[in-house]
Amino acid sequence: MRILYGVQGTGNGHLTRARVIAPAFARAGVEVDYLFSGRPREAFFDMEAFGEFQCKRGLSFSTRKGEISLLGTARDNKLMTLWRDIRQLDLSGYDLVLNDFEPISAWAAKRQGKPCIGISHQNAFNHPVPITGDRWHNRLIMKHFAPTSVALGCHWHHFGCDLLPPFIEAIEPAPTESGKVLVYLPFEEVGDIVNLLRPLTGHRFVIYHGSPAPEALPEHLSWNGFCRQGFQRDLASCCGVICSAGFELVSEALVLGKKLLLKPLQGQFEQLSNALALELLGAAESMKTLCPDRVAHWLDSPAIEPIQYPQMGDTLVTWLLARQWDDVSGLCQQAWAEARLPEAWQHKWAYAY
Repeated sequence: MRILYGVQGTGNGHLTRARVIAPAFARAGVEVDYLFSGRPREAFFDMEAFGEFQCKRGLSFSTRKGEISLLGTARDNKLMTLWRDIRQLDLSGYDLVLNDFEPISAWAAKRQGKPCIGISHQNAFNHPVPITGDRWHNRLIMKHFAPTSVALGCHWHHFGCDLLPPFIEAIEPAPTESGKVLVYLPFEEVGDIVNLLRPLTGHRFVIYHGSPAPEALPEHLSWNGFCRQGFQRDLASCCGVICSAGFELVSEALVLGKKLLLKPLQGQFEQLSNALALELLGAAESMKTLCPDRVAHWLDSPAIEPIQYPQMGDTLVTWLLARQWDDVSGLCQQAWAEARLPEAWQHKWAYAY
């Protein structure tokens, strides 16, 4: 079987899932080509697992001061380029397209009649999971952004639906460093992050951001560019995480038992819904604005119980190779049978499996 794997490059969550699935493909001896879109090629990092991958412009969104900018998004996306790339992508040599919310490979598969299986957190919102901030245009985006033949959704809880657990890279455990907090707020302005943490001198904040470090950084703040290995080391050794409400980083923090304070991207219903789901599960706290008092209160909160999710890469690849793609329930049942969720979660939603 030869597969084209299309991955949305906006943010790092889709990439993290691909880094779990790519080695599973390699272990199974599957021939896979990778296509990434949503950011410039030079902005990708730690891409060795994907070999000579293709990179296209695709679609993305623009942000300003922690909110989605509709004007900036409309201005920056080039629909004629997108349509050209869809028409020019030749899928004749592939048996299957695997798609993680990537529009070019999904629409090319639809046009050329190729089977296309979607695996993403976005697909979870096709099910009755906790949702807030939803608008009519969100449903249009979810339905038409990256259409697939089969849509597999991932979430932290199955919520009584046919969903899969998160796909998580194994992170080497490390002793927890008291007072060390990992901060990942990629959509916030540099100065706003510094002002948020400046008064909280009793803790050490390790910040990862795509912008250069500001001048005169307070001693209790350290500033880092993106580095997957360094980020995972700091995640393993911190006592808590302040971050946006994306899916993959939160998943890794839950597995490691790191308490979470979320600042969801305003105007982005997926992140707003993620924050709601975690608060309903009792697994995180959230804030709408960058508030030092809110952070100070959260710093005094206790740690959370680690979650045990199965390693999903090999499970998915085995299912794909079996070609029983209509049996989504069987795949989900197998996955959740290997998960160990906190006792406190069991009364919140009836168990499907």
